[in-house]
Amino acid sequence: MKMGRTPAVYYLLALGLGLLGGACLVQIDEHRRIDMLGAPWVVPALLLIAGVIILLMAYQVHKYAKGERKQMDPQFAVNALLLSKALGVACAALLGWYGGQGLSCLPHREAPYYERVIVECAIAALVCLIDIIIGIVGEWLCQLPPNDGPESPEGKRRAERQRLAGTAQKGMSDQGFADAAGAAEG
Repeated sequence: MKMGRTPAVYYLLALGLGLLGGACLVQIDEHRRIDMLGAPWVVPALLLIAGVIILLMAYQVHKYAKGERKQMDPQFAVNALLLSKALGVACAALLGWYGGQGLSCLPHREAPYYERVIVECAIAALVCLIDIIIGIVGEWLCQLPPNDGPESPEGKRRAERQRLAGTAQKGMSDQGFADAAGAAEG
């Protein structure tokens, strides 16, 4: 399986959509008073814990790739990579979400409610930025060195040599068959 790095445009797109969503939520809250702004302290705490766990998983894969660890469940390695990718993109969207809320609340920062929302969003946005970095680093840590599998340059050369050798052997056996058939007729 070949999996590439997450393109930077995905992070930017998620950030932009999050900014738009967060700003829209502030506009809705100003007119309807739904009180859904901000982030309770448990949200950034859980995001940070998830980021640390994913980073530790990616580090285990990195240790295996360097040869410091003898065995690794392939499913664990794939999960670590996918979680790193998901953490980076999801936290980019959340960074936009909380950043959009915080920036949209700045004109009302004198009001205690909006001041609390700005502080909560700033803390959540900072944790999301840390998690984006963790996701990108986790992807890097999950890179496995090229092996001698079918996708490596050496594997491709070996497969080509085997194909050519097989063709040559087939040609020789066909020639031997033709010689044997000619001897039987004669």
